[in-house]
Amino acid sequence: MPTADVLFTGGAIFTGAGEPLDGFAVAVVGDRIAALVRADETAALIGPATEVVDLSGALLSPGFQDAHVHPVAGGTELLQCNLADSADAAESIARVAAYALSHPDVEWILGGGWSMDHFAGGAPTRQALDAVVPDRPVLLMSRDHHSTWANTAAIRLAGIDRDTSDPVDGRIEREPDGAPAGTFHEGAGDLFAAARPAFDDELAYRGLLAAQAELIPLGITGWQDAAVRASGAGIPDPVPAYLRAAADGTLKVHVVGAQWWRRDGGIEQVEAIVAERDRIAELVDPRRVSLGAAKLMVDGVAENGTAAMLSPYHDHHGHPTDNSGLSFIDPELLREAVTALDAAGIQAHFHALGDRAVREALDAVAAARGANGPGGARHHLAHLQMIAESDVDRFAEHDAVANLQALWATHEPQLDELTLPFLPDGAESRHYPFGDLVRAGTRLAAGSDWPVSSADPMQAIHVAVNRTFPGSDAEPLGGAAQQIDLVTAMTAYTSGTAYVNGREHDTGSIREGYLANLVVLSPDPFAAPAEQLHRTTVLSTWIEGAPVYRLSSVTVKEPS
Repeated sequence: MPTADVLFTGGAIFTGAGEPLDGFAVAVVGDRIAALVRADETAALIGPATEVVDLSGALLSPGFQDAHVHPVAGGTELLQCNLADSADAAESIARVAAYALSHPDVEWILGGGWSMDHFAGGAPTRQALDAVVPDRPVLLMSRDHHSTWANTAAIRLAGIDRDTSDPVDGRIEREPDGAPAGTFHEGAGDLFAAARPAFDDELAYRGLLAAQAELIPLGITGWQDAAVRASGAGIPDPVPAYLRAAADGTLKVHVVGAQWWRRDGGIEQVEAIVAERDRIAELVDPRRVSLGAAKLMVDGVAENGTAAMLSPYHDHHGHPTDNSGLSFIDPELLREAVTALDAAGIQAHFHALGDRAVREALDAVAAARGANGPGGARHHLAHLQMIAESDVDRFAEHDAVANLQALWATHEPQLDELTLPFLPDGAESRHYPFGDLVRAGTRLAAGSDWPVSSADPMQAIHVAVNRTFPGSDAEPLGGAAQQIDLVTAMTAYTSGTAYVNGREHDTGSIREGYLANLVVLSPDPFAAPAEQLHRTTVLSTWIEGAPVYRLSSVTVKEPS
């Protein structure tokens, strides 16, 4: 065996599954892991040019992979009017005012990141924006990208008034006389599509690079983009940016793109999705970018009453209403579509948040398995805010992967103020039932949904293990039975997502012959108390054997 280019030693090794190994070292030659050897048997691997990385007690892990993320949307928001991390409504409005002042020549003020829990009823008003920007249109996506906030100028330019009907897949918040109040939920945000400026490919490319510069320092070395070839809601299609970045060498991570299933379309979309997958495979190395998945938006979100529930939402007085949320895709069409996608080798990536949406998605996977047999595409359900107890076993039964956004599995204002009060008694116990899924033998993957919430895997892992956010004195959401152990959470974020992305043969694990996509974590989370997991940070990220981020660096380096 040749001497190593890089040798990691002096810390525990998490291989992508099971408890970490102590007393071992990892040798890298070129872009691959050459050996996992005992730490006292490395002398022959060290040559004059070997870089010896002394972990000094830190943990070496496979690079994290994000199973559900929107990098280009998040990156472009960083370049526009960015309201993420605003402390309250006043700060959000102040940021809009400051952006408008510093960008006097921008025709439309675009961006997003505002939090619904900062505004009464989760619905900010047009007047709040008019007070700081009365003369130009303002259009801002919510943090979860399920609602749009507009000022009066934008509403007028879009031709929306009291006579504008709610679309079938959305809702307009209204003033007493029926006039638009300023918040547009779900598909109602698409009413601005014809008026707002289109995203250009240059902005999307810059957004991709900005996103990569945010995500790589968090240890993320690959991801599944949860909406490519999408339109509407002010989100640019990232495919041209990915192709350009792959061609010019600026794309460092590996990417699977989930092609958007149009809610107003039918089964004819399958042929187009398959053709696009095959077209992109001829243009770029599929190991760098592939479009072998389809994104099916089954429902909305609970805080605006559009998540599809088995029981109706309650009103402000605790009484049941006639609203049980929205199924954006007819369940019969969903079953037909997933069966056809599965037959073509296309993975279904479901947004399934309410318990009815989860059931409809599982019904679709069951139909596909029944028609096409087992062992087909690796279908996965993301979000899973509520799952009926009777549906938990069906994940393993139908070989469906649970794609966890664990950072949300805790008591926090958006859940406690805008969701739980409007759900039936007992709903809290069915929220994000990760423990139930694990006990049922469900295969797990993990992601962030960034920019909806933080992309930091260690913050999400902290919540998955504790079911509370750092410093919280609340009880664990759903009780201790829904907590999962650290090995399970780390596995979901590494080899679990590698499986979903079809890359378990060369990423997601520390094994001989695998790509040297690695992350160094300190302090070692396995040596820390559970309540301190959020303190673990990334010291360095390595992609294909090269350091692309070190904590002391201020820029992301390019692999040679």
